[in-house]
Amino acid sequence: MSPLEIVRSSLRGIGANPLRSCLTLLGVLIGVGSVILLVGVGNGSAQAVAEQIGSLGTTTITVRASSSGGGRSAVQDQTLTTATVDALSASVADGSSPSIASVVPQVTSSATVVVGSTTSTAQIVGTTPDYFDATASPVALGRGFTQNDVDLSRRVVVLGAQVAEDLFGTADPVGQTVVVGSTPFVVDGVMAAKDSAGTSSTNDLVVMPLTRVERTFTGYGGLSTITLTATDADAVDAAMAEATYVLDEALGVAAGADAPYTIANQSQLLSTATSATDTFTSMLAAVAALSLLVGGIGVTNIMLVTVTERTREIGIRKALGATRSAVLGQFLLEASLLSLLGGALGVLGAWIGSQFTILGTNPVIVPSTVALALAVSIGIGVVFGGYPALRAARMRPVDALRHD
Repeated sequence: MSPLEIVRSSLRGIGANPLRSCLTLLGVLIGVGSVILLVGVGNGSAQAVAEQIGSLGTTTITVRASSSGGGRSAVQDQTLTTATVDALSASVADGSSPSIASVVPQVTSSATVVVGSTTSTAQIVGTTPDYFDATASPVALGRGFTQNDVDLSRRVVVLGAQVAEDLFGTADPVGQTVVVGSTPFVVDGVMAAKDSAGTSSTNDLVVMPLTRVERTFTGYGGLSTITLTATDADAVDAAMAEATYVLDEALGVAAGADAPYTIANQSQLLSTATSATDTFTSMLAAVAALSLLVGGIGVTNIMLVTVTERTREIGIRKALGATRSAVLGQFLLEASLLSLLGGALGVLGAWIGSQFTILGTNPVIVPSTVALALAVSIGIGVVFGGYPALRAARMRPVDALRHD
């Protein structure tokens, strides 16, 4: 048999039983589509995390108190205080920390925010005016509060975009009064909306002067975090070293002792998050690979049935001079074509599925994953179709012609 005749025979074999061929295609389609789509979900999650962390800025450094014992919260912990902030600010002012551009203390709480009969629950952030630049959270409407507002502990707030929409709808909130907890505040501005979710989003925040939050909500305890900004992206490592030296001096940390705080930049957070999402993606891919295995077993079963049904045909072909390699090639080609077509349909299905949100994530299809999935689908045809094809090739013409 010529190569062209082998191809024609394979195509005729596939078309001889459309229902059986469709079932084989369906098994491979589900397997390939699942792998591509679930890996896409993992990639989408990784991209979303990277965007969230990146939205804080490439020069941002975050200092937090280490986990406290005794059930104390971060605010109750006295590790990071205004005295710590003063030490850092002083090192910036006297030039001993030239790589640090700003020092931004933060203390957090939560409270209800009320306007008329409308109520919203929001996280309260007490901080300084540098917060908006340090966290890449520009004020889109109105203005941010000033250092004078902090010094005088004025009752002014800057609302997150979602809080402003919940309370005021499309109306302009600047200059209006909101009641936070039981205390009235004047709205100075509204921050720009952020697409990212999680810790980097300011949409659900109410930001106000640090001194006012301490006086009204949290008391004068420890700070939740201290956000530092480096002078530029290349100075981040130097800024971390300078901040560590000042913090160790201010907190009396002996050389070699464990520090009662953690300090990290966005690259470190991104590396940790990427490692976690890579593990998540690998788990999803492993689960989806089981679908490919099931699809491969389906190919084997279908091809075994096909070989059994066409035993007499195989006997006739061999009696007319078809070689063992020609018969082997015909059935291997049939299995490979079915797997390849199923893989192509799986890619199409995965692309359609990627247009929707899955598990709260927009899947990101990577071309290399598509290419790998198609290669694996062909491999499934060769590997799982190999045994039935080999069985067909080894048949003796006399025995095959006797088959009922």
